[in-house]
Amino acid sequence: MEAAGYYQQFERNLEIILSGLDAGLNISTTALNVSLPLEVYVLSEVLNQGGGQFRLSDNLAPREQVREFLAQFQSHEAHNEALMQRILADKKAIMRTPEGRVLTKEMLIRRLEYFNEAARQINVMRNQHALGSPPQSRSGVGLQLAS
Repeated sequence: MEAAGYYQQFERNLEIILSGLDAGLNISTTALNVSLPLEVYVLSEVLNQGGGQFRLSDNLAPREQVREFLAQFQSHEAHNEALMQRILADKKAIMRTPEGRVLTKEMLIRRLEYFNEAARQINVMRNQHALGSPPQSRSGVGLQLAS
């Protein structure tokens, strides 16, 4: 899927992730437990670099961090969508990262890809749980519902 497709599905992907977490999917045995908060933070920084006003609380659980980001995104949805379009259209904007300087557009595209894949993974986890699959170990996809 190209960047435009990821962009069009972005908000829906966040809602899929949040609904799965709200349904009690346990992501503690998956990479999502660590990567989801990091990716939300990086996305906030990318959007702030382009003129966004995202301020995330520290030390939130992944579900609460996604919820907080989504609420801030939706509270100024038209502005944030225009901001994302502007970043995607800008082929020259660069941002500094700990690894060096990278294109802001590429940072945004990678985040959009991540949330698309995370939503897909959450859907797989929900489907497997609905089919009665047993919980998986750390090496597999975590399927158990939190007690």
